Amino acid sequence: MMETEALEHLVRGIVDNPDDVSVRSRNLRRGRTLEVHVHPDDIGKVIGRNGRTATAIRTVVGALSSEPSVRIDFVDELNRRPRR
Repeated sequence: MMETEALEHLVRGIVDNPDDVSVRSRNLRRGRTLEVHVHPDDIGKVIGRNGRTATAIRTVVGALSSEPSVRIDFVDELNRRPRR
């Protein structure tokens, strides 16, 4: 679960509303998914221009993970829809 804590720490450092950040781990048929819940105003900061920030976060967490593939979905709390 080290990657869950690292992911939460990384995202809290980026957003304006760090108290609204939470990470939930789910085991699905496709493997493990980490859902990052953020304040709706912060979803753009987490995804970044052309998805560069999200890609960088996924790269760092993937390097820390002991599993071959961990999915990361970003969810804004207002719409509750994953953003990929």
